[in-house]
Amino acid sequence: MISAILLAAGESKRMNGENKLTKKINGEPLIKHSVRNILESSVDELIIVVGYKAEDIKNSIKKNKKIKFILNNNYKSGIASSIKIGLNYMSEKTQGFFICLADMPMINKDIYNQLIKNFQNKEIIVPTFKKQQANPVLFSKLMKSKIMLVEGDNGAKKILELNKNKILNVDIDDLALSKDFDTVDDFNS
Repeated sequence: MISAILLAAGESKRMNGENKLTKKINGEPLIKHSVRNILESSVDELIIVVGYKAEDIKNSIKKNKKIKFILNNNYKSGIASSIKIGLNYMSEKTQGFFICLADMPMINKDIYNQLIKNFQNKEIIVPTFKKQQANPVLFSKLMKSKIMLVEGDNGAKKILELNKNKILNVDIDDLALSKDFDTVDDFNS
C-alpha cells in the first residue's frame, strides 16, 4: 500500500493575502489539480493536512473514499508539524509514503507512478530534474521514525542529506518537477 501526505496547511504568505491553494488555474482551485493527479495515480490513500483556511480547502475538493482530511492546529510552527501529523494518520498497511507539496499542481499521475514503479530496494525515491532533487519524495515506512524527528520549517530535506546512501534518484524529464506556485507572479507565468 502506498500513501500520500499532501501538505496543504500553509498560510500563503507570499500571495498578498490570497490563499494560493484556492486560487484558480484553468478554472479550478490549485489544490484540486494536485489532489486529482494523486488520485489518478496508483496511490492507495491520500492524507490531506490542512490548517490555514482549512474549510475553504476542504470545500474545494470532492469527497473520495481514498481521502482523509487531517487538521493541523499547529500549522504556524512550520511544515514539520504537518508532516508529522500526516504520518500519524497513515494506514498500518502502508509500505511507502509520498510527502507532497500542494502547491505543485503539475505533478501528474505518470510521475507518481514512475516513482512507485522504482520503489523496490531503496528506502528513499527522489525524482530529479536536470540533476536537481525535486518533489514529491517517496519514503519507505522504515524512514518514518527518522522523519518524525524533523522540526520547525524544515521538511524532509535534512533527512535526505543525512541518508544519501539510502536514496535512489529517478531522473524525470518533466518541467512539472520544478514548478510550484508561491507568488502571484507564479500564477501569471
